[in-house]
Amino acid sequence: MTDHGPGGGGAIILAGGRARRLGGAAKPGLEVHGRTLLARAVDAARAAGCTQIVVAGPPDPGIRGAVFVREDPPYGGPVAAIAAALPRVTEPWVLVLAADLPRAEEAVALLATGRGVTAGDGGPAGQDAARRDAGRDAAGQDARADTAPDDDADDGDLDGTCVVDAQGRRQPLLARYRTASLRGALAALGDAQGASMRRLLAPLRLREVPDAAGVSHDVDTWEDVWVARSARDHREGVAMAAADAPLPPEALDAWAAALADRFGLAPEDIPIPLVLDLARDVAHGVARPAAPLTAFVAGLVAGRRGGSPADVEAAVAAAVELAGGWRAD
Repeated sequence: MTDHGPGGGGAIILAGGRARRLGGAAKPGLEVHGRTLLARAVDAARAAGCTQIVVAGPPDPGIRGAVFVREDPPYGGPVAAIAAALPRVTEPWVLVLAADLPRAEEAVALLATGRGVTAGDGGPAGQDAARRDAGRDAAGQDARADTAPDDDADDGDLDGTCVVDAQGRRQPLLARYRTASLRGALAALGDAQGASMRRLLAPLRLREVPDAAGVSHDVDTWEDVWVARSARDHREGVAMAAADAPLPPEALDAWAAALADRFGLAPEDIPIPLVLDLARDVAHGVARPAAPLTAFVAGLVAGRRGGSPADVEAAVAAAVELAGGWRAD
């Protein structure tokens, strides 16, 4: 885009959700390749040249050079979070980024290319007709009918750029908006608490950038976390867990299969990456001998709650959260 390319601007990073599908674990604090998801989002914004970074979520002492704000009351949704953060942005363009993108740097770089088609409403280009005659914003700009997608649209006439995933879904939390347009849309919306991003963005005309490589895929479940962590991380976790045992790392899958056969379990009942990540986080946050003890307790708790995969995930998430804030004194 000609007037809001990769350099300059502000950034709002949304990091205050409940992460229900992760058992309430602090999603922005999850590590991928040695950095938390929040740190990855902040680094991606900085790499894009953002000079103002506002994080809507709980303060993180490990993040420097960013302003932290919170919607009131908390957990009011992404629109409420944006409404709380936007007053801190004085730059003419603002990057809005979710703090759950393992490939945040690549995602923001894709967004910066601005190569896509133009759509006039808050959905994919094929849904333009559903919101014809929507007003531009609350600043008194003229309402106009949506136009068909146009690769040659004048960038200066757009309200922003938004990534669209391989399924054709807009990713409004991986987008760059004209600050004035976003403010106008918020003013026209009224109450931001619990409002949908689709409703907020309905009046805006955005360029859609297709994501063919899947860099916009976010983390919603523990399975997503496992996928985001590389095979190298998995092997290192295996090596750490087996360092004091005669079992070589490559035999761990075979040992898990033997355990499953002995106790009448299905292979999926033994989530190897989840247990290894638990052992790693506890060994780093508490002490190495605490890792097997914690794994036992997590299994005991999950069994008493019913023993479902969700019970296991919730018990592990609670143990990891406890280990993350643990101090020996």
